[in-house]
Amino acid sequence: MQTLANFGDGGGPGPWILFFPLIWALVIGGAIVLLRRTVRRGRRGGPWRQPAVESDSPIAVLGHRFASGEIDEDEYWRRLSVLNEEFGRPAKGGGA
Repeated sequence: MQTLANFGDGGGPGPWILFFPLIWALVIGGAIVLLRRTVRRGRRGGPWRQPAVESDSPIAVLGHRFASGEIDEDEYWRRLSVLNEEFGRPAKGGGA
């Protein structure tokens, strides 16, 4: 009965023996890539996390109005402080 080690002319396993380490290297490399992408995605927030401010929230609308030039800086800060009080968010950069 011929075994894999004595396949063909009996000269040893031949070059096909490199196939198994290559398969293991691909499996291990794929697992590493998958883990790294999963960890990176978790740090960025991923699709399951909601943004801090939703795009249709009053604070976001106010920011868009300020960015487009509809309101000036004083009016922006005045309205933002009212919105922060209403929604219970602390003002950023405030003292005490």
